[in-house]
Amino acid sequence: MKILVTGGAGYIGSIVSAMLVDAGHSVVAIDDLSTSDASGVPAGVEFIRCDISQVATVLTPDSGFDAVLHFAGLIAAGESVQKPGLYWHVNTGGSLSLLVAMRAAGVRKIVFSSSAAVYGNPTQVPILESATVAPTSPYGENKLAVDFMLAGEVAALGIAATSLRYFNVVGAYRRGTTVMGERHTPETHLIPLALEAAAGRRPEFAIFGTDYPTPDGTTIRDYIHVEDLARAHLLALDNLTPGEHKVFNLGNGTGFSIREVLAVVEKVTGKPLPVIEKDRRAGDPAELVASSDAAKAELGWTPAKASLQDMVSDAWDFLNSGSQS
Repeated sequence: MKILVTGGAGYIGSIVSAMLVDAGHSVVAIDDLSTSDASGVPAGVEFIRCDISQVATVLTPDSGFDAVLHFAGLIAAGESVQKPGLYWHVNTGGSLSLLVAMRAAGVRKIVFSSSAAVYGNPTQVPILESATVAPTSPYGENKLAVDFMLAGEVAALGIAATSLRYFNVVGAYRRGTTVMGERHTPETHLIPLALEAAAGRRPEFAIFGTDYPTPDGTTIRDYIHVEDLARAHLLALDNLTPGEHKVFNLGNGTGFSIREVLAVVEKVTGKPLPVIEKDRRAGDPAELVASSDAAKAELGWTPAKASLQDMVSDAWDFLNSGSQS
């Protein structure tokens, strides 16, 4: 198939693009490079610098695309609380531009990079796909809005759509002699920030909130290795069904608090972390842990790299490989 990957220079989009090429697909990646750079695009992928709002210039009626994997968007829940308009414009407005372009081009298959943020503060953990959606940040609201848009396109046009709601992505992917990992600018994710602090690249690591209703007062999250996550996207692509909007949660089913994660970081790096404590950030749920039973049953997906220590070790190796510079 000929596949368009939006956000294809980013952490997850680039690794999925690499796997798609290695599986025999023709891949075109677009990215505006606002939080990444073109060096992240893997060999074998055609790259076009393009803002998601201008995707119709690439996804044209004669472009020959068979499917879209949609990763493009802003990703920081905390920032979305401070800049809600920006997040609605980029994430939801950009996704609408994509769907309009797909409709005009006759492309009827899409896998969407959604988020567990749509669930907000869940009443039951692990979280099932049937759980109430009640996002606590504009970022989560953006993702949920796109899910609703996809459901509408499925109902109106009979397209095939799948939303993958995932949790915290960690680790790196080795493709031959190339190591691909997380290189956000600016970096906002917990484990890369902690590793950078351990490496002396940051003066400290901040814990935002120590008074949550959890055993140690810090938030609890599920973690998934990026290689496992990328495999799930290829399985979802193969599983797309016309006239259906499918939703799958992806995670390991085990939650770790921030303090537990930091303990693993110190163990892997062998370095003490300079930790400071700050007030809670608006929009951060206390606990998010996935049930991935549906993905296992329907997609045949099972995490192969479920150990948090292995995830952190891979991320640490990437940080020290020079590939992230």
